[in-house]
Amino acid sequence: MRAVCIDSFRPAADVVVSEVPIPEPGPGEVRLRIAYAGVNPVDWKICQGAMQAVFPHRFPLTLGWDAAGIVDRIGTGVSHLRPGQRAMGYCRQYGTPVERGTYAEYICVPEDLLVRVPDGLSLKAAAALPLPFLTARQALIEAGGLKAGETVAIVGAAGGVGSLAVQIARLQGARVLAYSRPGNEDYVKALGADRVLDTLSLFDPGASGGEQPDLIFDCIGGEALAAAIERVRSGGRVVTIAGQPEARRADERGVRAERIVAKANRAHLEQLAELCARGQLQLPQIEAMPLEAVAEALARSQRSAVRGKLVLEVAPQLAQGEAAR
Repeated sequence: MRAVCIDSFRPAADVVVSEVPIPEPGPGEVRLRIAYAGVNPVDWKICQGAMQAVFPHRFPLTLGWDAAGIVDRIGTGVSHLRPGQRAMGYCRQYGTPVERGTYAEYICVPEDLLVRVPDGLSLKAAAALPLPFLTARQALIEAGGLKAGETVAIVGAAGGVGSLAVQIARLQGARVLAYSRPGNEDYVKALGADRVLDTLSLFDPGASGGEQPDLIFDCIGGEALAAAIERVRSGGRVVTIAGQPEARRADERGVRAERIVAKANRAHLEQLAELCARGQLQLPQIEAMPLEAVAEALARSQRSAVRGKLVLEVAPQLAQGEAAR
């Protein structure tokens, strides 16, 4: 099968599609024939070895954690998925080294990492959602404790995670300040943000009228993360996915600051599917690129040159007939 498989850490520009054996599902596992694979910043970071301290790795390693496609084969003991069903999932397997990835025609994963794709949601869209949704939900609700009536600022609101975070925050009944690059104002506003500000204004205390959010969710890191600790209200919370907060400064301001890494959670994915089925979640802007363009896709992700979400076309022919669903 075709797969983006590496045998050592390397620049993302050097990755290519190669041929590897088709895997067989073990007990409790599902083999998914992948139609589309989501592109996430963690993918190029893993490729380049930037996540060695966070996740153990084992080579050869196939990149990619998000996928949507058709259940192809099941192992013994599988109970909630059957061959021929459409499924999506965040395919990072906790407790094992990073090794199996979704930039491939097939992947075998424990069945609890996958849920059925609801009618009306395309496989292309389904591949774009699992990790960004889990990340945004777990950052805002589990780690951030966001409650109705609070104000949350989302830094990097036009990206894949930020696009969903804006909507999750609104569904929680929060007021949303959205920070993004110029040119994204209309896009982010349409997602439900109450105010859209240039990311650079995060460094100007007066740019937001002196408003201090209860919670800041940072998707950028670096100087933006340091600024978030200064801009959040005293006693507030900062959650980031892109760096390590300065603990001493957070303590000085009475701010609870933490970095999170999303975890697989079937119940959360079922919520995602339900929100999509009900039409309560607006899809981020989605752009599809061929699997063979993987190096370009990773480069764009690394440059943050993406509005919404990139996905890779692995077997787009599997999506034929979806319009009739």
